[in-house]
Amino acid sequence: MTSTDLIRMSAAELGAAIGSGETSSVEATEAYLDRIADVDGDVHAFLHVDRETALEQARAVDARRAAGEETGPLAGVPIAHKDVFTTTDMPTTAASKILEGWRPPYDATVTSRLRDAGLVILGKTNMDEFAMGSSTENSAYGVSRNPWDLSRVPGGSSGGSSAAVAAFEAPLATGTDTGGSIRQPAAVCGLVGAKPTYGGSSRYGMIAFASSLDTPGPLARTVLDAALLHEAVSGHDPKDSTSIDAPVPPVVEAARRADVEGLRIGVVKEFGGEGYQAGVLQRFQEAVELLESLGAKVVEVSCPAFDAALDAFYLIAPSECSSNLARFDAMRYGLRVGDDGTRSAEEVMALTRAEGFGPEVKRRIMLGTYALSSGYYDAYYGSAQQVRTLIKRDFDAAFDNVDVLVSPTAPTTAFPIGERVGDPMAMYRADLCTVPANLAGNAALSVPCGLAPEDGLPVGLQVMAPALADDRTYRVGAALEAALGNKDNGALLNKNAFAV
Repeated sequence: MTSTDLIRMSAAELGAAIGSGETSSVEATEAYLDRIADVDGDVHAFLHVDRETALEQARAVDARRAAGEETGPLAGVPIAHKDVFTTTDMPTTAASKILEGWRPPYDATVTSRLRDAGLVILGKTNMDEFAMGSSTENSAYGVSRNPWDLSRVPGGSSGGSSAAVAAFEAPLATGTDTGGSIRQPAAVCGLVGAKPTYGGSSRYGMIAFASSLDTPGPLARTVLDAALLHEAVSGHDPKDSTSIDAPVPPVVEAARRADVEGLRIGVVKEFGGEGYQAGVLQRFQEAVELLESLGAKVVEVSCPAFDAALDAFYLIAPSECSSNLARFDAMRYGLRVGDDGTRSAEEVMALTRAEGFGPEVKRRIMLGTYALSSGYYDAYYGSAQQVRTLIKRDFDAAFDNVDVLVSPTAPTTAFPIGERVGDPMAMYRADLCTVPANLAGNAALSVPCGLAPEDGLPVGLQVMAPALADDRTYRVGAALEAALGNKDNGALLNKNAFAV
């Protein structure tokens, strides 16, 4: 089996081939490491790649197979790991200068579960600094590029992960979703990306941005691959106080089912119109009509509080980030500037934070600190939490009448690098459709639904479901994926310059 054959396989196919002895984890890992060496100079998906450590992991999996040990469906499959998860054998920087070169003393739960499932970690992927951004332009180590068009962003904050999978540098990747940071990169890179129910996947060892919103999840090229990774990393974790003590929803079974007969689908009225790219709305509408032709019952649903979701999110998330990032104080770990014996701890802290944090992180810390300050807490943070309650009620009312809600994942396709850097509000609007699910804690998934006619770039359809009904999102995503097949507007790989 050639390297090209291995790279073209889905993660499910590759895992099966390794399990049957048709190929080995070492062969698959070498194929992907060579691919990274060939193309990542253009894409810049990775911040750190450790060839020897990856091959060591692969050899261990092959040895377990040879010894007759029973392993899972993804054992031996390579994966790209977002650099927000702690790893004892690789640096963890969250794409920030303030953590440059830091090697954590412990693994994140998601990292541990990848290892337990036998996945081979190729390296750590680029991201917006501390997961704050929608384009990966906020990384302290340079922007990642969209494999569909290297002049455009791969989304964010999990842009390195989405770029790696779209460029066939890895069959799978981990991401985190605070306001859309898995789903939006998936949409603009033509991938499947899922935000599990909040608390369904552990945050332990994941460097925090906004603790009531952050959710780890999968990025993949197929719905089944995403479901397999979702199942591998999810489940109750006593180390995370917000972890849900409940079984993982049957996402793999739902992905294999791929049937929407009789399913009630609500189209969110508030997501469309001004600010939405015409081609995005066209492909979305076509996808909805296709789902209806497959037996789904489609109705329009109004969720009026969604109009205020972006405003509420950009008060709640910065408020939580201003608290979480206070731990980077130059005293315990990470960067330390100006510690020459003449300055006080407060001076060293101020100098370190000034040099170590990037502009977007500073902006959000200041916004959050202001929103939490005396005299403004109720007017800003308190009001935003009230809006959050209204959004949750809108979801609950909608799910009384429908099984899932759908919308475009992002209002536009991938935008040019640099286009929105000077306009934070334009950048924030990339998350217009995704933030409500984070505020409510619901499950949501983005699945490709074609290419926009204006620019030939991928469009994503978002499926939202109630908490712990993640399987519904996979059921819809798999049905749409199967129905689109190789039609012109669904054949995503034939226009991706990095397809193999």
